[in-house]
Amino acid sequence: MTGCLISNTGPIIALALIDRLDILQTLFQKVIVPDAVHKELLDGGTSGNGIISYKKASWIRVQSLSAPIDSLLQNVLDKGEASVIQLAREMNADYLLIDERKARKIARDIFGLRVIGTARVLVEAKKKGGLESVGDALNKMRNSGYWIHDDIVQFALKKTNEI
Repeated sequence: MTGCLISNTGPIIALALIDRLDILQTLFQKVIVPDAVHKELLDGGTSGNGIISYKKASWIRVQSLSAPIDSLLQNVLDKGEASVIQLAREMNADYLLIDERKARKIARDIFGLRVIGTARVLVEAKKKGGLESVGDALNKMRNSGYWIHDDIVQFALKKTNEI
């Protein structure tokens, strides 16, 4: 993986919980969050975690939207998710990092964006030698309060031959 990644709040918090935001820096040339996500992260995100690691990650760029958020997005998603999709469209980003199912479906099916999730980032990091165990990373995230569906965990473990 390489290129430009636009990230939502959740995956940043998930990676910060296990002190592995650096994975994004090694996998992508640019990592960008829209203003709305930046604000959520500075406010502590939805779980109240991630702020210290996020503040240290000076390589994550904050980008303002150049147009108002699409009305469809505003009506069905929260501000952070809507902003991530809008910014990915504006910048013609290579990847959109988002874990929330409804937002992923809208990004992929309506706007044709290439969507990945936190588990996929961990799988790619392991393939490149930057992570020893996807299972350990996912367990640490879950134990810290980050929710990841069992099916996603199982899929990631199969992809990395950990089960």
